[in-house]
This record gives sequence, structure tokens and C-alpha cells, in this order.
Amino acid sequence: MASPLFRPREPLSPRARAVATALAFVLPLSLWSLVSYVPFVWHPQVLVEQAGDASVPGTYDFIAAGERVDRESFEARNRELAEAGAALATGTRVNPIYLPAPHEVARAFYTAFTTEPERRGDAWLHESLWHSCQIIFWGFLYAALLGLPIGVACGTFSVASNLIEPFTDFIRYMPAPVFGALAVAIFGLADAPKITIVFIGTFFPMVIVVANTTRQVEPALLHAAQTLGASTRQLVTHVVLPSALPNLYRDMRVLVGCAWTYLVVAELIGEKSGISAFIYQQQRYRHFDNVYASIVIIGAVGLLCDQLLALAGTLLFPWQSGHSGLLKALRTLPRRLRAGLSGERALEVSK
Repeated sequence: MASPLFRPREPLSPRARAVATALAFVLPLSLWSLVSYVPFVWHPQVLVEQAGDASVPGTYDFIAAGERVDRESFEARNRELAEAGAALATGTRVNPIYLPAPHEVARAFYTAFTTEPERRGDAWLHESLWHSCQIIFWGFLYAALLGLPIGVACGTFSVASNLIEPFTDFIRYMPAPVFGALAVAIFGLADAPKITIVFIGTFFPMVIVVANTTRQVEPALLHAAQTLGASTRQLVTHVVLPSALPNLYRDMRVLVGCAWTYLVVAELIGEKSGISAFIYQQQRYRHFDNVYASIVIIGAVGLLCDQLLALAGTLLFPWQSGHSGLLKALRTLPRRLRAGLSGERALEVSK
């Protein structure tokens, strides 16, 4: 018989779920640490400490102290020095500069926020991150304001579905960045074209996803409401939307992640800005520890937003999440606090 861990759709115990979640992060970090700290795993380069006798001519005389060179070049230079009877070059095996060790990236989480930009006028990391969050917010907000009602209309009315969805499907397969040149020409070089790319990348999939979710409303509910004399407006506002709303909320959580995937491309359109510009600058300065830290921060901010939305969903739709007890506790908390204070006052009076 198959282990409970590998039975299809078998729920895990709380302990197994916690262990699996921890391993999801521990395993990649362990592999990264193995590649970074164990020399014989990879380490294809050598960090030169002493370049040896520079007066000895040879093909590989470019080696200098403090440089990272390929091991083949380092060993070839030492063979030349050995044949000439000169002092050999010395160094330590290292990974390429684009693969910093975990402790270097961990340190960058602090130094990237506290170190002044190398060039005057460049944005700090926290300024870049805040700017990117604004691009995501406005791009997704505009997409939701249009995409949600259009998607609900397509999922509810056949005429809207046949009129809108074919063209939406056609545009959906076009990569959003191809509209970058047009966005810059129309909206200029500032934030508007970036917001436009996030909007385009999110709006068209949103219409299709929302329409499909809306179609999952039980037809029996619509028939029952029509039998009771509900109007078209009442069918939409009292039957379709309340029934589909929890699933639509989950769709929005997924689509927020899609908006983040367009961020880097969008911010490199027109005038470079935001976290993408910061990453580009740090790569140019060869500060790859800051590059990795910035990438991780993007993932952390996205994950935090998703978890906050998930928590809000448990409060908005407790009948689906099984957290009705939590919602009830939050609703009755003020009344219980007032009752507790009243009891304390009564106790003081009696004393």
C-alpha cells in the first residue's frame, strides 16, 4: 500500500506540512551552500593572491593579484613560471563573481539599504523597491477595475462572451513587452508606459480567467432565482457575484503574481527605474551580492502580499476557509473587552 505521503490528494498532517514547507527553502539553500563553500564541487576560478614573477614573458602574463582567473589559465601561467625557474603564482579557488556565497548575500540585505549609491542621483534600494510597488499597484488596479466587470459580463452573458473573448484571446498571446515602443511613444518616458505594460500583461488574462470562473456558478441557482422573478440585475448582483466571489478573489491573488512577472521588463522601458534599474546598476558595478539580495527581496515582498491576501480571504470568506471561528472571535472581541472592563470596575467597587 502506498505511503500516506504519496497518496493522490491525501492531506498531510500539520507536522508533515511544516517539514515539507521548511524543506522547500532548506534544500535550495543547502545546494547553494554546497556549491559556494566546498571547493571541489565547482569553484572553476582562482582568486590570485600573488601573481608570481611578472618579468617572465609568456602567453598568460596578464594574471594580477586580486583578479579572478580561470583555473586553466592560472595553471598554464604557473607552468610557464616553473619552466623559467621563477616564483609561482598563488591563489585560492573560488566561484565566479556572479555567484556570491549565501553569507555575502545575507550581509547585502543590510548593506544594500545602508550603503549610499555610487553615483549621485541613483536611487537607494528602499526607494527603488517602493517605486516598483507603486508600478505594480497602479497597473494591477487599472486592470482589475476594467477586467473584473468585463470578465463577469463574459461569464454571465453569451453575447458578451462572443463579442469580447475572441479578440481578448487574440491579444492575450501577444507578449506585453512588444507594446513597449508604442507605450513610450504615447505616454512618454516616465512611469505611464511601465504601468501600461503591467496593465496589458494582466488585463487580458484576467478577462479570460474571470469569465471562466463566473461560468462555474451553479445553473440551478440562476434557474431558481429566475423562477422567483429575479431581474437580470438581481441575477448578477444577488446570485452570480456572491456565488463566484470567493473564487474570483483567489483568481486575483494568482494574477497579482502575473503582474510581478512583468515588472522587470516594464521598468526597463523608457527611463529605467525601480528595483529593475537598481539591479541593472549593481550588475554594472559588479556588486552581485546586491543583485541577489534585490531578487530575493522581490520574491519576499510578493510572497508577503500573497499571504496577507490569503489571510484577508479567510476573514472575508470564512465559510470556505474553515475560519468562521476566527471571524466570530474577531467580531465579538470588542464586546468581550468591554465586558471584561466592566467586570473589573465592578470588582473594584465591591472592594
